[in-house]
Amino acid sequence: MTKRARTAIVVGASGLVGRALLQQLTAPGSGYAGVHALVRKAIVDAPAGVMQQVVDFSRLLALPVADDLYCALGTTIKVAGSHAAFRAVDFDAVVNSARAAQAAGARRMALVSAMGAASNSPLSYNRVKGETEAALRALKFERLVIARPALLLGPRAALGQASRPGEAWMAKALTPVAGFLPASIRPIDVQVVARAMILALQRAGDAVEVLESGELQRLGHA
Repeated sequence: MTKRARTAIVVGASGLVGRALLQQLTAPGSGYAGVHALVRKAIVDAPAGVMQQVVDFSRLLALPVADDLYCALGTTIKVAGSHAAFRAVDFDAVVNSARAAQAAGARRMALVSAMGAASNSPLSYNRVKGETEAALRALKFERLVIARPALLLGPRAALGQASRPGEAWMAKALTPVAGFLPASIRPIDVQVVARAMILALQRAGDAVEVLESGELQRLGHA
C-alpha cells in the first residue's frame, strides 16, 4: 500500500536550518505533499511549492491543517536585545506555535534546540532552551524529536541574517581541525541537521527522542 503523502508546517523558515528544511521537504521523494511556512516576513526566494503565511507569533490563531511541525525558530539574547525579548521568541513563540499546530491536527514535531539545553542550567540561554523542551514534552505529541546541534555551519550572511561574531570566530577556528574533533562537538552543517530531523521524525521510535549533535551527524550523513 502506498503511504499517504503528509503535510508539514515549518516555523522559523527564514533561518539557517529553516531554509534547509524548506529545501528538503519540497524536494522530490520527501514524502510531503504540502509545506506551509509560518513567517514574520515573506521569504522572497522560497522554494517553489512552499505556501507562506505571515503571522504574529504572539497571536497565533487558525493554522493550516498539517500532520507534522518542524520548528527552527530561535534567536540570541544579543540579537533580541534583552532576555525578555529572547524568551519571547525561544520559549513563547515556539510553544505557541506547537499548541496552534496541534489544534490544526499536527501529531508529530521536530525542534531545533541547543547543545547543553537544560532547565536547571546556570546559563540563561541553555536554561530557556531546556524550559522550552520541557513545555513541549508536556504537550504529549505522538512523536517529538529534539535536535541539539553543536555549532551550526551555513550561509548566514547570504540569508541577510544578523552576524554573530563569536559564532563566526568559532567556526573559523574549528573548521580546519573538525575532522579530528569528536562528532559530538564538531561543527555541523545545517543541511545535515535538517536531513536528520526529517529522517528521525519519519521513523518509528519513542514518543520523545533527543538527538545530540553526534547522532545528528550520523543520521544526517546516512
